[in-house]
Amino acid sequence: MSQRRIQILVLCEDRQQEVFARHFLKIRGFNGTIRFLPCPDGSQSAEQYVRLCYPKEVKAYRSKASYLSIGLVVVIDADKKTVEERLKQLDDALKEDSQQIRQPDEAIAIFVPKRNIETWIHYLRGQAVDEETEYPKFPRNESACKPSVENLVNQCYQGLDENAPPSLQAACEELQRILPLLE
Repeated sequence: MSQRRIQILVLCEDRQQEVFARHFLKIRGFNGTIRFLPCPDGSQSAEQYVRLCYPKEVKAYRSKASYLSIGLVVVIDADKKTVEERLKQLDDALKEDSQQIRQPDEAIAIFVPKRNIETWIHYLRGQAVDEETEYPKFPRNESACKPSVENLVNQCYQGLDENAPPSLQAACEELQRILPLLE
């Protein structure tokens, strides 16, 4: 009996989010195909890129989900918005494209770091963080996040500390949407 090949598409803003997501999925045991769609450098606002691509990728996911083992992971920074505001923008993008909003049974997970992914990385490195401060990036050293990602995988199993950023707590809940693909 052949095992079905599982595919996950990750729509993200930048290389840091790509490295974070790729390492998380691999550490979590995912061994299927991962395809990334990060914003091309210098082309436009990265969060705008994700919002504009989202309806097209949801449509593609929905056209294949009935016969393929696939998932869609979206990583988009909240920036100065709330997580809820960013999620509403994505819902609105689907409505504007005459699509239903994301359904509970769809393997579409949306991760919204508040302010940005570096907030999560710095928290996972043991630093006290808040979700309003913009934390330093790791230019040309995006893989520096890998020990932090491994820490997150362990914490998602055991439960995050109560002082974890709320957007990271929401992300661990959002993970439930794609867990069946990872097992």
